[in-house]
Amino acid sequence: MSESANIARHLPLMAARQPDTPAIKIPRGRATDGRIDYLVLSFLELDAEVDAWVGHLQAKGVTQGDRVLVMVRQGLPLIAAAFALFKLGAVPVIIDPGMGRKNFLACVARSKPRVLLGIPIAQFMSHIFRTAFATVEVRVWVSGSPVHRLGSAQSKIENQKSKMVNSTAADLAAVLFTSGSTGAPKGVCYEHGMFDAQVQLVSDTYGIKPGEVDLPMLPIFALFNPALGMTTIVPEIDPSRPATVDPLKIVQAIKQECVTTSFGSPTLWRKIFDHCLAHNITLPSLQRVLCAGAAVPASLWADAPRVLVNGTLHSPYGATEVLPVATVSGNEIFTGATNGSLLGRPLRANQVKVIALHDGPLATLTNARELPSGEIGEIIVMGPTVTKAYDALPDATALAKISDSQPSALSSQPGGSAAVWHRMGDAGYFDDDGLLWFCGRIAERVVTATGIMHTEPCEQVFRGYPGVERCALVGIGERGNQEPALVVQKAKTVTDDLRLAEELRALALRHPHTVRINRILFHPSLPVDVRHNAKIHRLTLARWAAGQP
Repeated sequence: MSESANIARHLPLMAARQPDTPAIKIPRGRATDGRIDYLVLSFLELDAEVDAWVGHLQAKGVTQGDRVLVMVRQGLPLIAAAFALFKLGAVPVIIDPGMGRKNFLACVARSKPRVLLGIPIAQFMSHIFRTAFATVEVRVWVSGSPVHRLGSAQSKIENQKSKMVNSTAADLAAVLFTSGSTGAPKGVCYEHGMFDAQVQLVSDTYGIKPGEVDLPMLPIFALFNPALGMTTIVPEIDPSRPATVDPLKIVQAIKQECVTTSFGSPTLWRKIFDHCLAHNITLPSLQRVLCAGAAVPASLWADAPRVLVNGTLHSPYGATEVLPVATVSGNEIFTGATNGSLLGRPLRANQVKVIALHDGPLATLTNARELPSGEIGEIIVMGPTVTKAYDALPDATALAKISDSQPSALSSQPGGSAAVWHRMGDAGYFDDDGLLWFCGRIAERVVTATGIMHTEPCEQVFRGYPGVERCALVGIGERGNQEPALVVQKAKTVTDDLRLAEELRALALRHPHTVRINRILFHPSLPVDVRHNAKIHRLTLARWAAGQP
């Protein structure tokens, strides 16, 4: 029998290799000296905890192939539950609760879970909204505590090793949902081989080694750490409201635990950097910061070296459907660009092309027209982490995937979907040096009577101008004859709206791609996604702008 591709196999391997190394630390308060008090599990203890979860789930009737809706706290419950389900051959379904009730319930209904693994409030919700949870046959209750351990209630748990399902690379491993920032959230079908490829790509690209310490500010990213052999420091952050994070707590955790790597959105790192700069704090233990979820603003790139004195800011490019695609680091960025955001070079495992914009499906690559360098089109990618389909959404799959018409060396990679190109839904281009640039979401482009205006190059002109907290380009009217408008969330210090609007109009006239922007609208707080608190909901703003005088 061939070696199993089950992603859960990495945990017992790490438990054997570094049994006493801390695998996860979950905050549970403050010690008398003010230090963060953590519940600490070694890799050996985490492996035993996962076995305890396996036994508990099996006792409740969870079996191989079951779809399990996971609604537990970040940290130990999420990691232990996910690895236990992988080990069982069950399929965790993970939906971001911050997407709003209507979208959340639609995702539950479409994913058809047989099992609900959830905290009490999730269980109560399943009884209130019975239609969405109609397929649930088994309910497994989980404590709402982020430090709850199943293993502590069982004797000699380290001797109760559970058997791992021998999964193939092509077996369905999980269904993870997109944030839905430019449309309805969609479930992405991940195979075990794709997770394996992601672990390898992330490790190789950023030089991550076993024994490092990670503080992931997006809970789903913590799932990589046991496979990478990294210690997970669970951050003191509410995943449903990341913008409310206290940067002091994050900085304390980084310094106290000598964190070497961390992932977070530009919005979160802006708050952390601002705190550090205001208090003359540096973070010398950090070797790398991965910043994604939206384009990284020039100010963040510029400030990074002042805080990361021994490390580098990186921005990996990708999506729920494929990650990572490309990456760029601080030493490759030059500030002041108004021609898009630099995404860097595609990773060697990937093939990336830019094709002419096309609103409908493209059955095969022969139906697409590849563009030369310098021309803006849609970014498409093929490689070992490209997912093949959306869950129960054949029309959406047809719109997002292109069958490769040419045999490729990548097609032999196990678990990859090398025969499939994924349409990123992003506008971009290659420059003459082979660097990939991002120009905005295609769905959010503004199509006027005289041409297309892409959001990122236009917004770069105004982003960072005194008095502008956030801004977004939107189109008012029917596509093809839209009026461009700039929606601005002004800084609290601005007292004269008319003057700021006049200054922004004058600024627009200085750049050929923004000269058509004459309408300036002020919004109290631009709507953004919950997951990263960085992606602006421009389509929502466009509907709002259409009703403004």
